[in-house]
Order: sequence, then C-alpha cells, then structure tokens
Amino acid sequence: MRNPKSILSFELFPPKTEEGAVKLGAVVEQLATLRPTFFSVTFGAGGSTQEGTLKTVQNIRAAGHQAAPHLSCIGSTVDSIRCILNQYRASGITHIVALRGDLPSGMAQAGEFKHAGDLIAFIRAEHGNHFHLEVAAYPEYHPQARHAQEDLKNFKLKVEAGADSAITQYFFNADAYFHFVESIGKMGVHIPIQPGIMPIANFSQLARFSDACGAEIPRWIRRKMEGFGDDTASIRAFGLDVVTALCEELLEGGAPGLHFYTMNQMGLTATLCERLAISEQPQPAAQ
Repeated sequence: MRNPKSILSFELFPPKTEEGAVKLGAVVEQLATLRPTFFSVTFGAGGSTQEGTLKTVQNIRAAGHQAAPHLSCIGSTVDSIRCILNQYRASGITHIVALRGDLPSGMAQAGEFKHAGDLIAFIRAEHGNHFHLEVAAYPEYHPQARHAQEDLKNFKLKVEAGADSAITQYFFNADAYFHFVESIGKMGVHIPIQPGIMPIANFSQLARFSDACGAEIPRWIRRKMEGFGDDTASIRAFGLDVVTALCEELLEGGAPGLHFYTMNQMGLTATLCERLAISEQPQPAAQ
C-alpha cells in the first residue's frame, strides 16, 4: 500500500503531432486516476522541444494536475534560459526538473552553462525560491564521470546550489540506490531522492537505452530476456515481475516514492502500480 506521504510521478515526452497530443491526453487522464504527485515533461537537447514541453505542461495543468517541465541548459545562453524561466513563471509553473542535458548533435560549444549546478544557481539568483527544483541522480554513477567520488561531489554541488530533491536514472539493482543514498548522506546531503523506474516492454529497446545512458542491466536479467527471443508476452511478464520486486524492495527500504519513465504509455506503469497496491491519494491542486 502506498504511504500517503510518498511521491508518485510519471515522466512523459512532448508529442510531435496533433494525433500524438490527443493520445497523450488520454494517457494522462488514465494515469491521473492513480493520483500522482506530479507529471514531468522532458525537454530536448538545446531546447529542441521547448515549445512542446511548455504546451504539454500547460495542457496537463489545465486538466487539473501538477506538472513539472524539464529544463536542460547545455548549449544554451543565459538570455535563452532567462526567457524560458520567465515563460514558465508567467504560466504559473512552480516545479522544474533542472538538468545539464546532452549537447545537441552537430553543436561544438557547451554554451554559457557547463553544469546543472550552474543552471540551478542561476534559477535561484533570478527567481529565489519560486521554483521547486528537481535534479538528476545516478545510483550507478554518471557515464561521463571519471570516478564515483567525482560524481558524488558533483551531486553535492547541485544540492548546495539550491536543489530541493532528485530523481534518479533508472536502474535494476536496488543496492546501487541504497548505497548512493548512504554515500551522499555521509557527505551531509539529505534531500529526497526518488528512484526512477523503467517498465520493461521491449528488450532491444531497453538494451539500446541502457547502453546510451549507462544504466546496467544485470547479467541474469539480460540473459533471461535474450532467451525469450521475440516472445514479447514472456518479456513483458518477466519484466513486470522483476520491476515489481525492485519497487517493493525500494519502498520497503525507505525510498520516498517512485518515478516512472512511462514512454507515453499507460499499460505497464498502471499494472505495476496495481501490483504495488498504490491506492488513490488526494491530489493537490495544480500550482
């Protein structure tokens, strides 16, 4: 059963077509029956989906739900980020997922913000505490970090710059999450760190995502899914068992909630929430 104080959130990406927008609206309304704390909406490298992100967040809020746009700063200028923040504030948005992001393909310069900590410090300087700021965390460490301690120090810098809470990259090893939380706790960092959860629908897609972002698929899981070949039903059934057990272990171990990477799909996320007996909770009004 879901603790009334626990966080439940769902990540979406902006649709590229009107048809996609209609479908996403239906997904949002279905997921909203689970009473999430908020929906987050991704933001393309260098702001490539800026308008789509804002419009999607506005649509979610108009439907009466909490929403938090992602904001990545790599490849951006101070003026462009200032403009986006002013747009968000004018739209009544009070919650942002602040990220460094990846440098857009073909762009050679990182722009005026080199790290997420620079973005967070800028937001605080410009807007004080108006925005609740989420940041990214990497239980298995950022793939570009030279070593684990460097990644932990970078995370601490983001918190010192003004981060309120964090959402992790997805993972399948609960020990990695608990070790990360313990490690930063020893460094004096105690903000809520919400585990990121990836439902398993397609092995080849999962392997591609994981190779790109540095998330480890444990060998026993990889070998099991490889053995299913093209048997999608078996992959999904096995994936549900694996991810349900992971979520149970995380919640029982004290994780503050769960953040689902939905891929703009309802089915697997809803099934996982049902298995976890996540009951409906009173939903705060959109802010």
